[in-house]
Formats: sequence, C-alpha cells, structure tokens
Amino acid sequence: MTSHSLERPAGCAVRTPPRRRAALAWLVGLMMLGSAPAGAEKADRAKPTQIESDSMQYDDVKQTTVFTGNVTLTKGTVVIRGDRLVLRQDPEGYQYGTAFGNPATFRQKRDGGEQFVTGLAQQLDYDGKTEIVKFRERAQVKRLDRERVTDEVHGNLIVYDSRSEFISVDSGGAKAATPENPGGRVRVVIQPRSTDAPAPAPVPLKPAERIAPAPVR
Repeated sequence: MTSHSLERPAGCAVRTPPRRRAALAWLVGLMMLGSAPAGAEKADRAKPTQIESDSMQYDDVKQTTVFTGNVTLTKGTVVIRGDRLVLRQDPEGYQYGTAFGNPATFRQKRDGGEQFVTGLAQQLDYDGKTEIVKFRERAQVKRLDRERVTDEVHGNLIVYDSRSEFISVDSGGAKAATPENPGGRVRVVIQPRSTDAPAPAPVPLKPAERIAPAPVR
C-alpha cells in the first residue's frame, strides 16, 4: 500500500446551482441541517491530508496524480474512500480531486457533539478550497447523531457545502433509480424528533409513622 501526505485537501471546483434548484435546495437544507446549529468540524481545515492506495501515477506537467486500488483520503475527520482518485493542484496550492467507486463514500464529523454527515455516489468531487462536495449518480447523503440516522436525502446529483451546511439536489429519473430510491426522483426522509420531556421519576412512598395509642383514663 502506498501512503502520501498532502498539505491541502483534495476537491473539485463547483458551479453555482441554477435558479430552478434554489427553492428545493433551501427546503432540503432547512429540513436536513437547519435544525442543528453545528457546522462541519472547523479543525479539519488546518489538518494535513493523507492518501493511501495500492498504486499511484504522477504527471508533473499536468500537476495531476492518480491513485488506484482501495483509496482512502483522510483529512482530520474527513474520510473519502473509492476505487480510484484523481488529484490536480492549482497555482495557489489547492488540490481538486474526483473519487470513483461502486460506490465512493464520504464521512465528516460536524463541529461539536457526536454528529456526522455521510454520503455515497458513483462519483464524488471534493473541493479543497471551498470545501464543497458533489455526489454524482445514485447519490445519497445522511446526517447521523452518533450512528443513528436522523435525516437522509437521495438524488442523482447532491451538492453539499460543508461550511454553510447547504444542500441542493437534482433528480435523475428512472436511469438514476436505486433500491432505496426506485423512482430516481429527489427523495427526503426526515426522522421524527421527540420533544417530549422525560417523565419525572416516581416519588417512593414512605410507610406512615406509627401512631402511639392514646393513654387510657
């Protein structure tokens, strides 16, 4: 296995979602992430990036590196896994990468508490400069409280901004169908959140104090 340490995270540039997705993106972001104030783990930005793979090919002219075979990218709490990862670096030193897999997976801890965002897709683009992740083809993103799924969204293209906690989703129709989303449409599942306060503990009953008999006159 080959291991490489990188100074900046890998990723891929992301364009602004078109107007037709704006309302849906706002709604999904509100339902999935707006109920919790925590954002992505801020400490991840200052952490080194490490990549492990079975093999690596580097093109110095194109500033591109290709990792293949059981690829794992780790940067703080961010973990990306796939069969193949393509990285390139811009003049500023930021790296942009695309992971491929069946599926490629993503996981990141949210700031504070024990909440996580996880996702999977056939192709996963991670932008190290904007910290935006794109999940392409048969995609799904979930929010977890520890290991309990609290919300999830399915679609053919999911764009997740880890800084602002904003999500936009596109459907893909029948060609994007999965066992979890047979229609291939945008699908959101929101688990109920109980607002009932726990019942107070019962007060134990005490035996009555013994009453001494009144004196006989």
